[in-house]
Amino acid sequence: MNEESFDSLIPYDEIVQEALRAVVGRVLGTVQAEGGLPGDHHFYITFKTQASGVSVPPHLLARFPEEMTIVIQNRFWDLVVESDHFSIGLSFGGIPSNLVIPYSAITNFVDPSVHFALQFEAQFEEVVDSEENELEPEKRPLPEAKPIEEGSNVVSVDFSRKK
Repeated sequence: MNEESFDSLIPYDEIVQEALRAVVGRVLGTVQAEGGLPGDHHFYITFKTQASGVSVPPHLLARFPEEMTIVIQNRFWDLVVESDHFSIGLSFGGIPSNLVIPYSAITNFVDPSVHFALQFEAQFEEVVDSEENELEPEKRPLPEAKPIEEGSNVVSVDFSRKK
């Protein structure tokens, strides 16, 4: 087999990312339709707080200026699942908060009750500029690879493009 690298004219990485994000939407849609989580299922969802379309109360944004993980388990309300985002009510330190999270801002989705996880590259433009974004693409630090536990249902998706 030839070891040459070919540039695809079909954006496979984007298609796969979109399909896997649809899994998150479908799972949340099931929870919405059933009025709650079945059995012991619960979710950890990590997302970029500066992504376009994210709506997080200012007190949470101050605590989590770049990335935040929410837990959907026992106490949540007003879960509304749309084709490109979801909104949910959660309590943080006893303060009720409403969040809007586009699927494109999600970096991790985990259901620890069944050892299932999806990891994504965030597909968004940050609302604020950072020093890292000012670096030339080839000088930007690469994301750190995280080992995946053998035998688990974890899917790690990291499509770094060579330019």
